Amino acid sequence: MARDPLALDIDRGGGGPLFLAIAAAIVGDITRGRLVPGQRLPGTRALARELGVHRNTVDAAYQELLTQGWLRAQPARGTFVAEDLPQAMVSPPPVPAAPEPEPHSPALAFTDGAPDPRLVPDKALARAFRRALLAPAFRSGSDYGDLRGTPALRRTLAAYLASDRGVVADPARLLIARGSQMALFLAARAVLVPGETIAVEAPGYPLAWEAFRAAGATIRGVPVDAGGLQVEALETALARDPGIRAVYVTPHHQYPTTVTMGAARRLQLLELAQRHRLTLIEDDYDHEYRFEGRPVLPLAARAPADLPLIYIGSLSKLLSPGIRLGYALAPEPVLARMAAARAAIDRQGDTPLEAALAELIRDGDLGRHARKARRIYRARRDLLAEALTRRLGDRVHFDLPAGGLALWLCSRGAPAEPWAERAGRDGLALLPGTRFTLDAPAPQAFRLGYAALEEAQIARAVEILARSWPGGSSKHRDFPS
Repeated sequence: MARDPLALDIDRGGGGPLFLAIAAAIVGDITRGRLVPGQRLPGTRALARELGVHRNTVDAAYQELLTQGWLRAQPARGTFVAEDLPQAMVSPPPVPAAPEPEPHSPALAFTDGAPDPRLVPDKALARAFRRALLAPAFRSGSDYGDLRGTPALRRTLAAYLASDRGVVADPARLLIARGSQMALFLAARAVLVPGETIAVEAPGYPLAWEAFRAAGATIRGVPVDAGGLQVEALETALARDPGIRAVYVTPHHQYPTTVTMGAARRLQLLELAQRHRLTLIEDDYDHEYRFEGRPVLPLAARAPADLPLIYIGSLSKLLSPGIRLGYALAPEPVLARMAAARAAIDRQGDTPLEAALAELIRDGDLGRHARKARRIYRARRDLLAEALTRRLGDRVHFDLPAGGLALWLCSRGAPAEPWAERAGRDGLALLPGTRFTLDAPAPQAFRLGYAALEEAQIARAVEILARSWPGGSSKHRDFPS
């Protein structure tokens, strides 16, 4: 069936990220009945051409709506309007959607590293949320809350960061956001003038790039190797482009390759940033998931006091992608600008949810959940590694990551994109290296987020991966696993 173009009425002047404007336009068409349950949407490449935007922008919009439940994805078939939307939210479809044949294989997906929402301590969270809703301060409140977030969560989070990560965090310098994506956008708006450049890891995190572009920044990629961001390459880039004002980095588990930046390179990066008066934006998105070795402290734990550094983390990675809570720790003047930018798009956060999370951290429920989740995810990581070695052997290469919720699998004998297409036809969705590239040639690799898959699903996924190997030879560059 041919996929018709999708004309969307997008509000491009709203001041927020473009991918959110695209998502809002799609939701509007669903609620008006123009897009009906079960209807297939154009592919990201086709819609990006139609709208005149980057493919990653459309992919980010689709991912946002998949998380919210407006859309559903089926490997090898496409992206569809969800069929189980509440009836009150959609108009009756004027024409029934044509039935589509179901795939022969169970739909499986290696995510980008999402946690398993089935592990959420739902009973403890529900009790804490109910208490927050019934609290006198919430029920009698007649004004909006603090733009920086609920004071109770900021205080609790500051104590947690100090004890768990060695980061001295004044609650006044913390901002709670609706996910780390919002925090990244606010950070870019606070430290960059439109047209200025931010250096990013390449390959790297496309949703961060979209947040920076939405803030008016220019993106410049800096290569990554087995030690993370290449600081020497960054210094070369600074010599060529004096317009670079900030650096975005994921040193704990580099996204997407999972490698950890060593102590010597971290000190080298801090020294370079201080010498060139750069702002560092450190995204520590999955710090809780360290399975082996001693904990690696964030850059924020040892940065000089006069170095502008914005430290960003996520509670969504600890719980579920559907629980949108991130945070940023920044110097006071920067945080004030972030709060002012937040006021234009979101007057306050989710006060009851923030209060509930503060209670879970304070009472130890979140810590107990983290310890349980680490045991389960480590077992799943080991099971995946064993299955890949047994079924694929020397056709692939990977280094066992010391932590995180994903594995970087490098192909030794076949290009990644055709391999992903063949696996998709068999019912397995993969994220090949093309998803994480900026300008350089794509690494022939996959990011295998395994945490949301149970043991039987991991075995089935690897079986499909092995069966769909296209074989042959191709020219591809080596890349860190």
